[in-house]
Amino acid sequence: MQVDKIGPFQVIRTLGKGAHSTILLIRRSADARQYALKIVPINGPDDLKFLEQAEHEFAVAQLLDHPNLIKVHALEKQRKWLIGPVHEVRLLIEYVNGKTLDTFQNLSLPHFVQIFHCVAEGLRHMHRRGVFHADLKPNNIMVSRTGDVKILDYGLAWMKGENKNRVQGTPEYMAPEQVKRRIVNEKTDLFNLGATMYRMITWRNIPAIVTSGGVPLDQENWKKLLKPVRECNPKVPPDLADLIHQCVAYHASNRPEDVTTVCEVLAKLSKELVKTPDDQLEALEWQE
Repeated sequence: MQVDKIGPFQVIRTLGKGAHSTILLIRRSADARQYALKIVPINGPDDLKFLEQAEHEFAVAQLLDHPNLIKVHALEKQRKWLIGPVHEVRLLIEYVNGKTLDTFQNLSLPHFVQIFHCVAEGLRHMHRRGVFHADLKPNNIMVSRTGDVKILDYGLAWMKGENKNRVQGTPEYMAPEQVKRRIVNEKTDLFNLGATMYRMITWRNIPAIVTSGGVPLDQENWKKLLKPVRECNPKVPPDLADLIHQCVAYHASNRPEDVTTVCEVLAKLSKELVKTPDDQLEALEWQE
């Protein structure tokens, strides 16, 4: 669906608020469809970085087209005067009637594995387009009431060949080379995915690479703190536990070759674990 402009809309409700943005559920007058509208205020020169982030998020989204990746349809800059400075940026985003993965408490292993497979497929598309997400974590993954899975938020994504002055991310999910050497690539996304799977399967975070004193942990000390998956959750199949540990390997060279390898393992596990119609992701039911 092609959407070039945002235009007039009716605000239905607020979906959420971030550090410097608000996301509204709207109904757009042009087609009567519901969308998420991200509003980013620009109150002066110090906020120009948020304008750049919004432009970057939109540019990244235009490179992507996959059912497991959220679509960003349009970007508009609002000015109080015709040639005045931008005072607000609006991003028109695909609306998903669902909730983020971090809010699910009682999902079965078959459901989790199918969700992880969808996420890995989304990452595979990103990597083929030369994009690395750089901030994959449970609250950047949306699951809809009909079982659709979407990766959210391209605000920190890197495009291949792009130069950035600093690497940002969420400490509990960042790979060692992200923290130490400001590297973002396919292997760091695999680490982020592994840390996400570890969190949702064990309900523990992997050890953060940087200690509270700001000192990065070396491999030996980090591995001492990492509790094995099956020790935390004995119900996890050995193949899934092995995959998670491979993805969160301290050194990038010890991680899977690429996300396609991860997709293949998760697809195989899905077939083995999904035994009844209730195990299908489309049958997922959850309460607000």
